[in-house]
Amino acid sequence: MLLKVEALSKHFGGLKAVDGVDFHVNQGEIVAIIGPNGSGKSTLFNLISGTLRPTTGKVLFQGDEITAHKPYRVAALGIKRTFQTTTLFDQLRVVDNLAIGRRVNTKTGFWDALFRTARWRRERDETVGKVLELSGIIGLGDKFFDFVTTLSQEAQKRLAIGIALASEPGLLLLDEPTAGINMEETAEIIELIRKVREAGTTICLIEHKMRMVMGLADRIIVLNYGRKIAEGTPQEISGNQVVIEAYLGGKSIA
Repeated sequence: MLLKVEALSKHFGGLKAVDGVDFHVNQGEIVAIIGPNGSGKSTLFNLISGTLRPTTGKVLFQGDEITAHKPYRVAALGIKRTFQTTTLFDQLRVVDNLAIGRRVNTKTGFWDALFRTARWRRERDETVGKVLELSGIIGLGDKFFDFVTTLSQEAQKRLAIGIALASEPGLLLLDEPTAGINMEETAEIIELIRKVREAGTTICLIEHKMRMVMGLADRIIVLNYGRKIAEGTPQEISGNQVVIEAYLGGKSIA
């Protein structure tokens, strides 16, 4: 078990955005979190990644409690995330963005850079190697020196995943990785996610495209009004009447 969430809640005044949620993610899995708009999915990611402090409950990663850790500490432990709205350094190039994503793995400081110490040279070479490798994995090798503003929305989503992967996380949180792109582009992102999992990274994702989720996830967690209402395989979820009523108003998921 890589990640464990126990009775996690987040209240904003009288609003229970997340209400006593329990779930886990095993090493090597792809786990999807689904639910109607406003069901608490992104808030749950914010609690896991340290952006928000929980009202109650615990978050454990690799057996250690990380509840209410600052985001940079959570990232340093090996949990990285992307966001619904692609967040990139849009005045920089693809190579620069990937190198920034690697920064958490380096210890080079001001004096190292000034005097070009052995550590600076070693970490520079490691970063260059990793950035070149990642540009190929995410399919942007031919756009290595392109500025972010020239990239399509789909390419920017690839880059955001690449930045998250640059520090070699144990768990990758993807918040709607295919939002705003067409079906052909969605298929390309699905293949990238599969490739990332095959390379050894565990993935937990939020997604609204049900066909994508059903064909990609090992397990699915369903939220509604901040509470977990179901958990199971895609086959189990597709036939769950509670989920069908809450998520699709009674229409079949399959």
